[in-house]
Amino acid sequence: MLRKSLLDSVGRGVLLSTPARLSFLPLCSRSTSATDHYHVELARERSKTVTSFYNQSSIDISAEKASVRLTPTTMLYSGRSQDGSHILKSARYLHKELPVRISHRIKGFRSLPFIIGCNPTILHVHELYIRAFQKLSEYPPITDHEAESQYCKLLRQLLDDHKDVVTQLAEGLRESRKHIQDEKDIRYFLDKTLTSRLGIRMLATHHLALHEDRPDFVGIICTRLSPKKIIEKWVDFARRLCEHKYGNAPRVRINGHVAARFPFIPMPLDYILPELLKNSMRATMESHLDTPYNVPDISITIANNDIDFIIRISDRGGGIAHDLLERVMDYHFTTAEAGTQDSRVNLGFGNMVDMVNSGQSGPMHGFGFGLPTSRAYAEYLGGSLCIQSLQGIGTDVYLRLKHIDGKEESFRI
Repeated sequence: MLRKSLLDSVGRGVLLSTPARLSFLPLCSRSTSATDHYHVELARERSKTVTSFYNQSSIDISAEKASVRLTPTTMLYSGRSQDGSHILKSARYLHKELPVRISHRIKGFRSLPFIIGCNPTILHVHELYIRAFQKLSEYPPITDHEAESQYCKLLRQLLDDHKDVVTQLAEGLRESRKHIQDEKDIRYFLDKTLTSRLGIRMLATHHLALHEDRPDFVGIICTRLSPKKIIEKWVDFARRLCEHKYGNAPRVRINGHVAARFPFIPMPLDYILPELLKNSMRATMESHLDTPYNVPDISITIANNDIDFIIRISDRGGGIAHDLLERVMDYHFTTAEAGTQDSRVNLGFGNMVDMVNSGQSGPMHGFGFGLPTSRAYAEYLGGSLCIQSLQGIGTDVYLRLKHIDGKEESFRI
């Protein structure tokens, strides 16, 4: 009731001592300037969002519906047509599906413990999801390519609006950490929220990419993905990051099935690989501080078979201490000292992709979300992420992911 009362008060225009970014306060504008008009419209939209916290019948109804998840094989073989009908079919699927998935996540936010749900940063993310639901559910039926084109603009806007959600969730839960009574519940919430976010972004980005004509691609699916090439891309990025931090970086050797090519979606690998490489390089450099220009190589092995493919990253970074090993997959746990995070890296995934494109670099650690998020993503894709550590020697990380060629049962997005 207190959270409802707080938001009711804001909706009525009572000024509360909450961060400005969370204020849903209608602005009283005496100016006719474009800027003031924009703020009035923004305040009106936020006021609608507050009301929807309590008048949530449409959200509740949508949350009762089951999600319809697609296999990558379905996305691959329905991603082309001569007359462009696949574009409209994809848009109509998203038009029905995205509000359902967003409503499921709103339900997850509402189930958070009271004190955590009231955290201003968590509330801000909650509000983002409610606004996304409103915009998606109120969008009229997509009947032609003109309507589909406008729908694409909405998708791009929402993808941009939500690009920092992982970072914001990390900040909010770090701020609320002392109030967390059951970490299993929070882990479940984060697993569901982050993997749902990955699925939504993959579906939306796939639809937008269907408009592009790229060699070896159908939407976001690469029909001839080379694990070696995508590893090399992220090795180059991680080495630059490491060199910026430590003045040097380990060399990386890639072996195994280096010529393998098969259909797969690069996006999740673009999230997972930089995190794993960053961790291995940081461990290697910090365990050889006395000889920073003479550090052991990191070895990456690719193993490909009919069912799945495995990427093993082996370092000689001293391994993980026994008392830490059980916690490395926990959210908000990091072996790096607290308080030295850099906003350019933060939790890495979306930001790290931006950084490699912009040439930025930053420190070698973040909020401690990297490994647990990578593990959640791998499991969402029907695979696994496992760590084997030899304390005093080094660590082997095994990323295992299923093929999507339709020969075996695949994951659903």
